[in-house]
Amino acid sequence: MKSTLLLSATVIFCLSSCGGNSGSATPVAIPEPLPIVQDGDNDGVVDSTDACLNSPAGDVVDSTGCTVPEDGSAQSVVALFDENTVLEPLSRFVRDDGVLVTRIGDRGRDRHAKDITIQDHYDHYLAHYWQFRTARIQLEDYVPSGQSLIRATFITEAKLGAREFRVWFWGRNTTGQFHFNPQKEEEKVSQNETGVVFVGKGTWNDNFEKISDEGTQHKYTLDIVNKWATGGQVQTALATGTNMEFEVSQFLLNPPAGARLNYYGTSFVYVVGQLGVVPFEWQRDIENQGGSNDGTPIPSQGLLGGNTTLGFNYSEEPAGRFMQMATNLSSHNAQAFVEGRRVHHTNFDDGTHDERSDNPVWTEQIGKIGNHYINHSCAGCHVRNGKALVEDVGGSLDKWVFKVGDENGDPDSLIGRVLQPKIESNGTPEGNVTLGEWTEHANGLRSPNYVFSGRTPAQFSARIAPQLVGLGLLEAVPEEQILSWVDSNDNNNDGISGRASIVQDPTTGVQRLGRFGYKAGTFSVKHQSASAFNTDIGVMTSMQPNPDCGSEQQDCGSADIELSNQELDKLVKYLSLLGVGARRDYDVSSGETLFENAGCANCHRPSMTTSAFHPLAELRNQTIQPYTDLLLHDMGEGLADTLAEGSASGAEWRTAALWGLGHAKSVMLGDAKGNDEVSLAGRSDDDTRIGYLHDGRARTIDEAILWHGGEGEASKQAYAAMTTENQLALLAFLESL
Repeated sequence: MKSTLLLSATVIFCLSSCGGNSGSATPVAIPEPLPIVQDGDNDGVVDSTDACLNSPAGDVVDSTGCTVPEDGSAQSVVALFDENTVLEPLSRFVRDDGVLVTRIGDRGRDRHAKDITIQDHYDHYLAHYWQFRTARIQLEDYVPSGQSLIRATFITEAKLGAREFRVWFWGRNTTGQFHFNPQKEEEKVSQNETGVVFVGKGTWNDNFEKISDEGTQHKYTLDIVNKWATGGQVQTALATGTNMEFEVSQFLLNPPAGARLNYYGTSFVYVVGQLGVVPFEWQRDIENQGGSNDGTPIPSQGLLGGNTTLGFNYSEEPAGRFMQMATNLSSHNAQAFVEGRRVHHTNFDDGTHDERSDNPVWTEQIGKIGNHYINHSCAGCHVRNGKALVEDVGGSLDKWVFKVGDENGDPDSLIGRVLQPKIESNGTPEGNVTLGEWTEHANGLRSPNYVFSGRTPAQFSARIAPQLVGLGLLEAVPEEQILSWVDSNDNNNDGISGRASIVQDPTTGVQRLGRFGYKAGTFSVKHQSASAFNTDIGVMTSMQPNPDCGSEQQDCGSADIELSNQELDKLVKYLSLLGVGARRDYDVSSGETLFENAGCANCHRPSMTTSAFHPLAELRNQTIQPYTDLLLHDMGEGLADTLAEGSASGAEWRTAALWGLGHAKSVMLGDAKGNDEVSLAGRSDDDTRIGYLHDGRARTIDEAILWHGGEGEASKQAYAAMTTENQLALLAFLESL
């Protein structure tokens, strides 16, 4: 528990009479000294409420202490990444000798990708998943150089018992059956087959080169020299363009942590002669000659997240779609990904992991929460990385953020910028907020009402926890691409005047392009994460070291760095490298055309390309389909709240990305296979609590469209004027994303 110093209102002591004369002591109340007000950058906003502690001298700042651009334009925006950015190494490349090299990361899994019984789990995470249960895989493809050879190398964090590298999917007798399941090289029966070779124990670098004999890592290799069919009865030379499905199992011998030994792995598809693995689709019970049934690449229109896109799920676990590693996750980021996921799922009060009781307690994180906070963990609001369910009437809104302000929009003197209803130690709670009775409108729509206990803020903005989809890719889109869509004065007379949100970098003081949050109030995944830690969990970081605190609050705690930069960076990698679900139906072109004709694509832009300078190789040079422009738009009075944020008015909202929309409901509700503590806590009536838009008011996608006003009014009217058949076609398109 954090220690919070509480001082009494007065100090009582005794004074002797003047001149040394003795007499009865008189108790005197001495007012407690006023707190020292610090304003390190002299911008008129005290440090305790200043979100930007390094504002340049002379800048005009807003109520949060951040610089306001003179004309609200983007002329002074500094790019996040450029030619000077330090880049992580490529995960796929052509070697000087013409060999194609592909490197990917993997994690241990419960069962196989195509297992469908209720006991079979593929997408969920097992206990100890971050401890000695990732693998680095390298494929060296010699086929373009004229040899029938793919050399597979894999490095595990602990020693394997069985060495399983399954290749060429079959599935005739079991859903985990492959044609080629090689034995250990020293135990193989047929000398005409290749076996898995144990190379050694120690530590290997990102280039798969040994750098030390010390360490728990183990390296193995396998030469794949033929395409197998009919269980190996038919073998043919490898040929360019052949789809090769494979899976590396981790049958651990004696791992340093965790009792379970046997794990399977991710099913990947590699196309011989092409760099990288590909997101794949597959048909059950379909075989070609020889019984092969390898997955096939998803066509480009399905790759919403470029090469990060996830293949389709065939284990009947739709609730896990927002929690998976990007398909192209590089080998050197597998361990950072799972360790970042641990940060996301850790309770910063007691150090527990929310999914499974047999996960070890993270003692280093105990007691970092608060003093004021909203929830105990990131995953406490973003369940399965999805949007939070709408609470019952009368229920406490502990998966919501209420940004608050006084009459002038400045931080509330007794609350700060965000209402934090919970308190960890002694002090004065900021109050609670519950969901009031809904206002039912004549057109069938509804809008929420809120009941504040204690202090009611003069202005507020209610925001339900959003889903976490494609954040790293959105961060990687170049600023100039987004800014080219700005039309603040509607010069083209299309009724749409998207504006850029300009955000000050709290570390450097420079102007950045806002991308994240309902009003684009943060500029990077790290900025968004640090801000959420600060206000939602009450954990300070180097980027946001000051607690959210009103000018008259005394119990907020002191400035500190409680979560290390290393752990914050791991969380950022985890969030940035989550895979994006593939488009699930390509045969809804009529709905897509209706979407475009209604003008929806003027804001929900279908496609963009990421920068060549993002640090993470997985995110560079990707063509993505997020359906957003990342700009602010006035959505009309119906959706407006009373509080501005930065340069965004109460009526302006950042265009929501639509990728993942079709998965959102399944993620929110969970599925029949969910057996972790979080899934088992779900309610049978959760399907009545589905909500869309920033405050969950829309019960369906149809209602979300009908709430559009302002710049979205014309598109809403176009949708409303459609026939029922056309409306259903448009909705089917949205559900496919």
